[in-house]
Amino acid sequence: MQYAPFGRTGHDSSRIIFGAAALWSMEQAKADEILELATVAGINHIDTAASYGDSELLLHDFLQDNRSSVFLATKTGERTGAAARAELEKSFERLGVDSVDLIQLHNLVDPDEWAQAFAPDGALAAMVQARDEGLVNHIGVTGHGVTVARMHIRSLDEFDFASVLFPYNHTMLANPAYRADVDELLALCAERQVAVQTIKAIAIGRWPEGYDGPQLSWYEPLTDSEAISRAVGNVLSNEQLFLNTTSDARLLPEILMNADYFPNPTDAELDADVEAFGMTPLFDDGELATI
Repeated sequence: MQYAPFGRTGHDSSRIIFGAAALWSMEQAKADEILELATVAGINHIDTAASYGDSELLLHDFLQDNRSSVFLATKTGERTGAAARAELEKSFERLGVDSVDLIQLHNLVDPDEWAQAFAPDGALAAMVQARDEGLVNHIGVTGHGVTVARMHIRSLDEFDFASVLFPYNHTMLANPAYRADVDELLALCAERQVAVQTIKAIAIGRWPEGYDGPQLSWYEPLTDSEAISRAVGNVLSNEQLFLNTTSDARLLPEILMNADYFPNPTDAELDADVEAFGMTPLFDDGELATI
C-alpha cells in the first residue's frame, strides 16, 4: 500500500480509501470480513456517510477496536445547520464514536442547496461549530455530475475546505469542459494543500435498460482484471489523487491488487477499454445528479 499526506490534515492516508458504501446492507459477518481484508491490505482511511444504508452501523464494532488506527470520514447531506448537526450526532451514535476526523458536505452541487448550506444558519456554519467543539477535526465537500469541479472551486473560494471528492475516470475526463474544470481544481488544491479524493474510477456507465442481474453499485463496474488495473492506474499514477473504492465489495480484491504496483496507462490503452467494454460517461452536461 502507498501512503501520502491527506492534504494538510497531518494524516498519511492510504492512497486507496475504503468506500464504506460497499457495506450498505450486508450481514455483519460479511462486513467484518471486508473490513479485515481492507485492514490487512493496509487501508487506514474509511469513508462513509449518513445516507449509506447501514454502513455506519456495520462499522460500529470494527471501530471499537480500531478507531485510533483509522482516519474516519463521514458525510451529511443536510443543508440547514440544525439538520446537519442532528445528522452528525446520529452518525456518532451509529458509529459508536464521539468524534470524526472528517465531516463532508455531501453532494453539494445544486446552486440553491449550495446557497442554503453556506447561509449563516446553514450546514457549513454548524460543522464549523462542531469543529470548534472538537467533534470533528476537518471539513470537506463532495459531489457528482459534470458541474462538480466548478462548484468545488466556488466552494473553496468561500471556505478553506480540507478535502474535495469528485468523479475521475477516462470517460468523464474526455469531456473537454469537465477536464478543464478538473485541471483548474487540481491546481487550486495543490496550491492550498487540499486533499483530492476520486470516485467512480472503474465505472463502465449506467446499467443497461432492462438489466435484471445483481446491482451492488448504482453504476455498472468493470470486472475485467486488466481493465480494472488500468482504470486504477489512471488515478494512482497521479500522485495528487486518492482513490475511493467502489460500492461493489466483490471488486475490492481486484482494486487492492494494484495498491502498490499499478500501470500508468496511455490514452490509447484507455480508449481501447472504452471501446471494448462499451464505457460511457456517468453524467451528461445537463445533469447535476442526486445520487
